[in-house]
Amino acid sequence: MSDLPSPLPPDPNEPLPFAHDESFAERFRLVLPWLVLAMFVLLWEAVVRLFHVPPFLLPAPTAIFASLVEWGPQIGDAAFATLVTTVAGFLLAIGFGVLGGVLIGSSATLYAAFYPLLIGFNAVPKVAIVPILVVWFGIGAIPAILTAFLISFFPILVNVATGIATVEPELKDVLRALGASNRQIVAKVGLPRAMPYFFASLKVAITVAFVGSIMSETVASNVGIGSLMMTASARFEVPLVFAGLVVTAVMGILLYLVAEAIEKRVVGWAMRGHR
Repeated sequence: MSDLPSPLPPDPNEPLPFAHDESFAERFRLVLPWLVLAMFVLLWEAVVRLFHVPPFLLPAPTAIFASLVEWGPQIGDAAFATLVTTVAGFLLAIGFGVLGGVLIGSSATLYAAFYPLLIGFNAVPKVAIVPILVVWFGIGAIPAILTAFLISFFPILVNVATGIATVEPELKDVLRALGASNRQIVAKVGLPRAMPYFFASLKVAITVAFVGSIMSETVASNVGIGSLMMTASARFEVPLVFAGLVVTAVMGILLYLVAEAIEKRVVGWAMRGHR
């Protein structure tokens, strides 16, 4: 028998040897987007100053920031109007998209009947629909809301319908053998399966919803970021135009992060292996 002492059991309170590396990697992932953004802004500023690019062609980030400060109240009012119309259209798209996705995804007949029509409708440029909406509803917030709805409706509907329609036939047969109805299969299996698809579509739809509302505001509204940008471009105030773009991007990122946070809380089980 050896007289060597047996090794001591590991201390549960002692951190693992690789815990520090994982913590550093996590902090680095949080800081990395800001580093990339800072590098992009610095490079932009350097290129404009180095090549003496005129502000009416490409303003420097400092000029855009100065325009944000100078026109802060006007940009704030326009951003709020755009945010309200975008969120309103986006919520309509969620309601009708989920309802349509459930109906189409749960029926192979409806799926085959309506899918070509939906694809054809989505292929129509929404900018061509804005004048029709103006004729129907006049100039104001309603065309912007409807344009945001039309442009963000299709991704939600398609993803929800796909998530429900791709439930394995074998699983459906087993559930029917156990006495489950088609409605119960959709509610208990189809909808949970479609949730990752649904939240993925939300993150796409919320960004394109801003495209729809601003596109309509440039044509059929006297308020909003789109109207502000059109007025600024007519006066050749290009830094103000870029300021509107920056504010729109910030609003889109914030709403994207809200959708992502809700996704982690609701369907975190589907992302348990994702790093």
